[in-house]
Amino acid sequence: MKYAVTPAPMYTLAIAGLSECFPVNRIFCVGRNYAAHAREMGKDPDRDPPFFFMKPACATVQAGASLVTIPYPPMTANFHFEIELVVAIGKGGADIPVGQALEHVYGYAVGLDMTRRDLQLDARDKGRPWEFGKSFSHSAPIGPVHRAEQVGHPKSAAISLTVNGEGRQSSDIEMMIWSVPECIACLSQYEMLEPGDIIMTGTPEGVNRVNRGDVMRGAVDGLGEIAVSVAA
Repeated sequence: MKYAVTPAPMYTLAIAGLSECFPVNRIFCVGRNYAAHAREMGKDPDRDPPFFFMKPACATVQAGASLVTIPYPPMTANFHFEIELVVAIGKGGADIPVGQALEHVYGYAVGLDMTRRDLQLDARDKGRPWEFGKSFSHSAPIGPVHRAEQVGHPKSAAISLTVNGEGRQSSDIEMMIWSVPECIACLSQYEMLEPGDIIMTGTPEGVNRVNRGDVMRGAVDGLGEIAVSVAA
């Protein structure tokens, strides 16, 4: 097949223990999925259906225990970190029942939802889409995918992030308002999930800015650590 222009590259994630790679299709993100984070963002936590936004595949950055560097993005003076549990979808489907949702999970990883907070909040206050605040290149550093057949389906695990060695975020994934199966089931009502889709499940409280040269280290128990620096 001939293309009129050069096709976009395929973005992938490492898989723990395998030489194969996990191809990234779409990145769905769950908004305000921890009650304490919802409060720090000025919103009341509730059990209304979860809401989602998206990042492009080019947001993907392969991260891991070895330090990887991302650029400081343009048009922002308030670049924020958000540590998250990441779900990698291995089997697609629509209208997936909650009780069958985990059958669609290939594995789990540690990820960062990097955010141009000033642009996000300005758009929110004006009733505009969040895209420029959330959906930009290199905004989703993600560690190796750990296969569910190896690590199971974690319901409780410490999740944390440090910046330059100082603790910034510390919680447990059991504090999510909407569980992984519930997020998958809800999302699949709106969009047929496909193999390679990624779901970033939301961040706990403690989000804040990073500056050029800062080093972030994020972890979820059982899924390892990622180390990400912001270009000086």
